[in-house]
Amino acid sequence: MPEPSGCVNSIPTTALGLAEGGLPVLPLRANKRPFGNCRACDDLACGGRPNMAAPGPCACPWPCHAWAAATTDPSVLTSPQWASAWRRARAIGYHPGGAGITVVDLDDADAVAWARATLPPTRTVATTRGEHWIYSGTMHSVNRVRESVDIKSTMSYARWLGPGTGTLTELPNAVRALAEKKPAPARPTPRAATAPAPAGGGECPHRSPAYLERGIAMAEQRITEAASAVHSTVYRTFLAVLSTHGRCGCLTETHIDRLFTAAQAKGESLRHCADAWANATTTLGL
Repeated sequence: MPEPSGCVNSIPTTALGLAEGGLPVLPLRANKRPFGNCRACDDLACGGRPNMAAPGPCACPWPCHAWAAATTDPSVLTSPQWASAWRRARAIGYHPGGAGITVVDLDDADAVAWARATLPPTRTVATTRGEHWIYSGTMHSVNRVRESVDIKSTMSYARWLGPGTGTLTELPNAVRALAEKKPAPARPTPRAATAPAPAGGGECPHRSPAYLERGIAMAEQRITEAASAVHSTVYRTFLAVLSTHGRCGCLTETHIDRLFTAAQAKGESLRHCADAWANATTTLGL
């Protein structure tokens, strides 16, 4: 985790220094929510969710939402597309997983006391209400693993509050165990998708395979995190994936299987998944 030296004069300057040290960064609003970092997605006009990387009907040349937008590339950080966001930013966010670290976010004094009695010591950063405990190594991110304790690593972002104090230590099993949940009631084994991948032929927006992989991963997360209106969420997510990735031929049946599997894990039937996919392709004329 980088520790920039010397004084810095602005949020963008600090962000560039962190990026040079290998920390993927992104601008945050006053409420710690990320921007959409291009004109099409400014103030989430594209329909994206403020805490997600997956946009709505967005055809941006690079990921421009939340953790997936975090980057160390100075040409992106200083680009005109990001300039407005940096001017209005009130804080710097970063992607812990992209830097190979995990943040245990302790949101009050009781949580801090619990960590001191339970977890191995590591680098700590003071926050407004508690502390961030930072470990070397990554894991999947989970909110509310216990009262006032969140884990932020892959597919998540945290607020940069300084380099902290103490020695960075290896991610312990005690933290990994916090993310383990009791098994949910058994659901029927998901069946493979029967929907064909779009034929393609349109302009390809994918500068690298990572762009498509991030889009699919965030679509899976959006479905998995749906607390209500699962039918609607699945359809809207399929529509967003097809809108962004379905016209060039890069979307494969393997990607569709992943989306169908996520939907079936939320209780959707294979038939409902197939209907939602067919409706989305019809809506977009694919």
